[in-house]
Amino acid sequence: MRANLPTRWASWSPQMHAILRIVTGFLFIWPGSMKLFGFPIAMPGGIKLELLSQIGIGGVMEFIGGILILFGLFTRPVAFLLCGEMAVAYWQFHAPKGFWPIVNGGTDAAIYCFIFLYLSSAGAGPWSLDAARRKGSA
Repeated sequence: MRANLPTRWASWSPQMHAILRIVTGFLFIWPGSMKLFGFPIAMPGGIKLELLSQIGIGGVMEFIGGILILFGLFTRPVAFLLCGEMAVAYWQFHAPKGFWPIVNGGTDAAIYCFIFLYLSSAGAGPWSLDAARRKGSA
């Protein structure tokens, strides 16, 4: 008997987990790249970044952390750190501008925070270097 559509779709849950991680990592690289390298766009207002400033350290975390999340390497600890970075970004830079995320510009920081919180708990899923490392050590 053929499985119904919801059952077949649910069987793809591990792969969708990995796709969420991959897309999130890919998208998270670019704010760091903008801060560190001015690529693909320069910092707003032509701000020059000091590497050891709070924004500079955030840029390093975003760029390197995004790459690690993309490939699923050290996912749990990296995601935990990035979750904290996004919580700080939200409360320090966005929340003072107003309560609603759509008004204060903090929607991205909030959603990244909770995706990283999920990944810190759930891990990288399949299609990751973490999964390959587990197979190699088993």
